[in-house]
Amino acid sequence: MNGAVRYRVRHQTVYHYGGDVAHSHQLLHLTPRNSANQICRTRTITLDPEPSSRREDIDAFGNCVTRLEYDLPHDRLEVLAEVEVQITARPKVTDTETAAWEEVSEGLNYTGRPLPADYLDACRFRMESSHVRIKQTFTDYADDCFPPGRPLLAGAESLMHKMHRDFSYEPGTTNIGTSVIEAFTARRGVCQDFAHIMLACLRSRGLAARYVSGYLRTTPPPGSDVALGADASHAWVSVFCPPFGWIDLDPTNDVRVGSDHIVIAWGRDFGDVSPLRGVIVGGGRHRLAVRVSVQAE
Repeated sequence: MNGAVRYRVRHQTVYHYGGDVAHSHQLLHLTPRNSANQICRTRTITLDPEPSSRREDIDAFGNCVTRLEYDLPHDRLEVLAEVEVQITARPKVTDTETAAWEEVSEGLNYTGRPLPADYLDACRFRMESSHVRIKQTFTDYADDCFPPGRPLLAGAESLMHKMHRDFSYEPGTTNIGTSVIEAFTARRGVCQDFAHIMLACLRSRGLAARYVSGYLRTTPPPGSDVALGADASHAWVSVFCPPFGWIDLDPTNDVRVGSDHIVIAWGRDFGDVSPLRGVIVGGGRHRLAVRVSVQAE
């Protein structure tokens, strides 16, 4: 296929527990989605120890998930996901060709009349969620990006540029417990924080936007800089932009998403698409080590 890029992704996660885990359930989002511009060619998930039961499933957002149950004591868990993915270029869309942002916001409002299928789906990503708050603070921050009549994609990209100027990428300054308000006030964080902040700014204006988890190319093309967030799971935002559907923007790197990004899953926020999430009985405190490698063939 002309213009296609193939990647090999290796994502290793190791938990060392302070004591035996007697029982656990784990939910994994580690399989790339298939779409018009992305095909998952191969995938394997190797587990040590092997689970008591394992089931492949599809979640409410159409993401591939792997469900695990462990009912034998263990003090360590290693999950190794290895996939091969083929990416082709996304269609080029000029930001001025999208509908005005007020028109889209109004179209997502409840009126009692049936909505077109694409608007109905988008409504799921318009509301407040666990990690994304709808507040006047976020409306005000993005106000200069969305003057009356501005095409939606132009406004969203302006917001992305503004965030890139105002926020600092500083790993270790936030964690999963850091709220979107705390990260916004501190003006620093990592890709997860920036995605949540951008989602809050868009949803606070009545727009639909979803959280996307995935990977970035680890080794950039010759002459290019290493992208921020390329050494771990990455996160960005997908904005509902009629009449073109969903368009992905990466506020951490201030770019429209292209062939350097690999999509794993999407949802309302990080909580819907965490690479590994579980409930355990026992184990005490734990240490976590994660290694991600994304290499173009």
